[in-house]
Amino acid sequence: MTQTDVRPDQTFRGILGTGIEEGLLLKPVTYQWAMDLYDQAVANTWFPNEIQLGEDLADFERMSADERAALTHLMSYFNPNELLVNKALAFGVYPYVNAAECHLYLAKQMWEEANHCMSFEYVLETFPIDRAAAYESHVTVPSMAAKEEFEVRFIKRMTEQTLDITTTEGKQDFVRNLVAYNVILEGIWFYSGFMVALSFRQRNLLRNFGSLVDWIVRDESLHLKFGMNLVLTVLEENPDVATPEFADEIKQMILDAVEMEEAYNRDLLPNGILGLNADYINTYVKYLADRRLDELGFGAHYGVANPAKWMAAANDTLQLVNFFESTNTSYEVNARQG
Repeated sequence: MTQTDVRPDQTFRGILGTGIEEGLLLKPVTYQWAMDLYDQAVANTWFPNEIQLGEDLADFERMSADERAALTHLMSYFNPNELLVNKALAFGVYPYVNAAECHLYLAKQMWEEANHCMSFEYVLETFPIDRAAAYESHVTVPSMAAKEEFEVRFIKRMTEQTLDITTTEGKQDFVRNLVAYNVILEGIWFYSGFMVALSFRQRNLLRNFGSLVDWIVRDESLHLKFGMNLVLTVLEENPDVATPEFADEIKQMILDAVEMEEAYNRDLLPNGILGLNADYINTYVKYLADRRLDELGFGAHYGVANPAKWMAAANDTLQLVNFFESTNTSYEVNARQG
């Protein structure tokens, strides 16, 4: 970056910072990938009621008890966790980023997470689901509560007064939070649930609900792109962050997350449903984890094939550079999908 590229409101210090008076001018744009993602997110704007979920009611009524329980379980998890992501963005990302274009995207992402929450509320309002039981599950089902506890731990680290984003330790905490929410929650756990949700449409059930999930997945793919670009930029601008010990810690976070998701999926489908059981979903979870590990530069750990190739259009959306070895050069908004 040349001095002529510096915004008139600040001396360039990189993407991280907490100065209230910094990042108040948009042009010249420093991080074009953030501006491009904001533009794409605005173009993707949608509203839940544009989809006629009521047309799926007949399907819901003829589903088995296990199938209806699985859908309720998904709503129990997705609904509060969309709001949890917003807390992570508000407390753990937005305050520590300088660039105005990043703030614009994060504001749009927070609106999208709220829109996703309202989408799942729409599902709860449309189908005869016990809302109180669905709300209660995220604290009473141990596997679901364990995942939430894992994520909350990282928000608390970001909100402690001792966090100093100018230190190596503070920057590592920032990256940990991004990995916990962007890579694990949105990039593995959410996609595992999306696969289950979309599996009904594979059997010609809940087709409109499937369309709603498609729109959510489209948003989440941009969230994943933004978060990964942000991680890569932090690492590029702060080479002190990616120590071998820190890399090992990040990898272990993902492996621990797979174990938590395996337990969750056993509670999601204790008896299995037509064409789907916990082992099938957990193979897909390991495939997703291998994708994320590979994208982060670690290489695959589980070595499993994708059991749900029909989901390729939803989750094979990234062309990433190596997390710990390369600079942020090839990761673009319109990167080749495959």
